[in-house]
Amino acid sequence: MNNQRISLVVGAIVLAALAAPSARAIDVTAGQWTLSFDGNVNANYIYSDCSDHNDIAGGLACVSDTTSDNSSSVSNGLLPAAFTVSGATTQDGQNLGFTFGLYPGISTNDGGSPNLQDIASTDLGHTALGTAGLDVRQVFLTVGNSSWGTVMAGRNIGLFGADAILNDMTLLGVGAGNGNYAAPANTSLGSIGLGYIYTDWLSQIDYTTPDFSGAKLTVGIFDPLNTLGQVPANHSTPGFQGKIAWTLGSLYLSASGLYQQQRVLCSDLAAGACIAGYQAGSYVSYGSSAFDLGGKYDIGGFEAMGWYYTGKGVGTTGLFVDANDAMGNPRNSDGFIAQVTYKINNTKLGVNYGESNLSGTSLDLSTVCGGVTGCLVKRNDKWTLGLYQNITANLLFTAEFSRIESSNDADQTNSSWNINAGLFLKF
Repeated sequence: MNNQRISLVVGAIVLAALAAPSARAIDVTAGQWTLSFDGNVNANYIYSDCSDHNDIAGGLACVSDTTSDNSSSVSNGLLPAAFTVSGATTQDGQNLGFTFGLYPGISTNDGGSPNLQDIASTDLGHTALGTAGLDVRQVFLTVGNSSWGTVMAGRNIGLFGADAILNDMTLLGVGAGNGNYAAPANTSLGSIGLGYIYTDWLSQIDYTTPDFSGAKLTVGIFDPLNTLGQVPANHSTPGFQGKIAWTLGSLYLSASGLYQQQRVLCSDLAAGACIAGYQAGSYVSYGSSAFDLGGKYDIGGFEAMGWYYTGKGVGTTGLFVDANDAMGNPRNSDGFIAQVTYKINNTKLGVNYGESNLSGTSLDLSTVCGGVTGCLVKRNDKWTLGLYQNITANLLFTAEFSRIESSNDADQTNSSWNINAGLFLKF
């Protein structure tokens, strides 16, 4: 369970309820401004059966701890609860807007600050006097019109990988997860690290073109994002992301990408990594890049969707997680998610499969950890079967079964499964 908990804290701070049951925001007119209030509350019972522990660094299948090989919890799913406040007005021919997004969870903090789980107490389980955390994911403004496009500035969802998670059927459910999530993440994995890399919420300034026969292009500059677990060294190398999307009737296609120059300090690398040829011998640098492509199509009650990604130096599960080896060599990664759903009346049934692959470097494949050579995760994959029932226009019942497997280059495998049932109320 520790591998999954760590992955949730660093990579699974998941999305706003952008695809919830049909329900309009609460709108209030105040002078020239229209204020909108949106949100959701969700809770799931989750039971997980975890595997015996193999030393697979970065594996997402939950593993047994010293007291139990299963997990039972009442927790959020892939989405935490949400409360967003947006405003819109038109001034001098320009459409202006703002959004604040607040995302509380229901899982108990076992001490520590309101937004940081006390790691030392996580093995004790939830205790009295705990509180839930609050995640502030969205703070942004927009300005634009239909003639020249729109600028968005602030903290919002990224461009690379966003469409894969927004169209994942487990967005309103759980997907992979064993509950008892540490704050402020408060969420399960869904298919994060199991078919796509988590898009994340990032500081950015973007420009989106007007609509050209159903097509739009967005490009943006992003606050530098450092490699997880390493001393921050990226202060002057911003990230760049772009996305093109095209809609034609029931067909939707998109492609997105990112690029950022990464720096890894010598102090974070093995002896001998910093040799002549690197700037001042104080750090190793490499270019991180990634690209994804996919789409969805509706016909009758059926919807099919799929996205594929590939990257170098971006790692797996989250952006720049396990992105390089101990000598500063970037790792290659790829993966895909495929899904089919069928909706009849107020009931939707679905199945999806996803896998994320991480290619170890020659150093990774020769490294011994836990008595095994090549213990870094090679593949995480997942199957999910789901049922989603609209009880009312605002209330959704969800039920899923997911099976997760993690493997490494030493042919070790961890597998786990979880079932969940819950309610999702959108307003």
